[in-house]
Amino acid sequence: MRREARQAMLGKLLFAGRTRPLTGAPCFITTTLLRDMQNPSYRLYGADISYYTGKVRAYLRWKALPFDEIHADANVYRQEILPRVGFPVIPVVVTPDDVTLQDTTCIIEALEARHPEPSVSPSTPRQRLASLLLELYGDEWLLIPAMHYRWHHNRDFAIRAFGELNAPHASPDEQLAIGNKRAGPFAQSAVMLGGAPSMHAAIETSYEALLGELNEHFGRYPYLLGTRPCEGDFGLIGPLYAHLYRDPASGELMRRLAPDVVGWVERMQNPPVPGSGDFLTGDEIPDTLIPVLRRMMREQLPDLQNTVHSLEQWMAQHPGEQDVPRSVGMQPFELEGSQGTRIAKPYSLWMLQRVRDAWREMDRTGHASLSPFLEQIDGEAFRDFMDPPRLERHIMSVKLRPSQEIR
Repeated sequence: MRREARQAMLGKLLFAGRTRPLTGAPCFITTTLLRDMQNPSYRLYGADISYYTGKVRAYLRWKALPFDEIHADANVYRQEILPRVGFPVIPVVVTPDDVTLQDTTCIIEALEARHPEPSVSPSTPRQRLASLLLELYGDEWLLIPAMHYRWHHNRDFAIRAFGELNAPHASPDEQLAIGNKRAGPFAQSAVMLGGAPSMHAAIETSYEALLGELNEHFGRYPYLLGTRPCEGDFGLIGPLYAHLYRDPASGELMRRLAPDVVGWVERMQNPPVPGSGDFLTGDEIPDTLIPVLRRMMREQLPDLQNTVHSLEQWMAQHPGEQDVPRSVGMQPFELEGSQGTRIAKPYSLWMLQRVRDAWREMDRTGHASLSPFLEQIDGEAFRDFMDPPRLERHIMSVKLRPSQEIR
């Protein structure tokens, strides 16, 4: 298979929990599958092993929204997910009035609009920016250690888990065969994300340092910004629960190095008092979060700027095309002093666009505290970021807004 075709195939399969609906607008799909309209509960189609299902599940539990979780085996994909969404993806949420929600960021936005209190979005500028930055960090960058540890330290467990999910009534041998078949593209994605053998040591050094920073923080605070979780908490819980807590080898590492992170993971999945707590007063950012935010700026922002360059190269090679593929090639990145290559994902730029839009709006309204905050977290790369053309979410990736050209 040609390299370009292989990248395109993997691009379609990578990170299934972050694709968008088939409709061109909004963050939902209104379906005509009018079933169970008297059921007052939400339905969450997902899996315990799924990165992004853990994010939505934690949100539903903390908001105390009634929901039934349906494990997405092969029959559920065929009978429910494909007719509603058009492609195989989890998580999917179906509302009591039969609206289908897909993409975790948009699921939470839609449910916040329906159930605004208590909000998981801070109203003050520094906390708002920190929350959105950490959601971006968890959703898009922590894929690297999550997929590395799953497929390079927990491979046998993951293969069996894929088999059990897809064919729960099959024999163990049949499940193993199915797991090997289903898991193959996901295992390859660990390398595509940057986890080539030459980068394993750097990924593990970075992740273990992050665990230490988060352990220091969660030893003092229940959540990122106080006694109430924010978007950033839900962004981080995806990788830190499904892959790095549940998978046995990485779970043992977390328990050994970061017991207070373990406590936070367990609070996020089973909140002691759902819907309770407050963000810190006075727009306070805990000192213990500063190292985490600096790490994000140091590691992720240069890669996002490289993704802009990759996207603009793709645009130059495809003049007039609006729909952008899931991957626009491979690009260099650096981690802990080591150089590697990884997939260039334009979707990550859409996620960053949301954060920068919020920052600009807050900056325009005169929140003078944001500039010193960005300096404190070494956020010059964010402040001075060279934005790509405006993006919209579209099917499995993004698309360019009409009538836009390379700057």
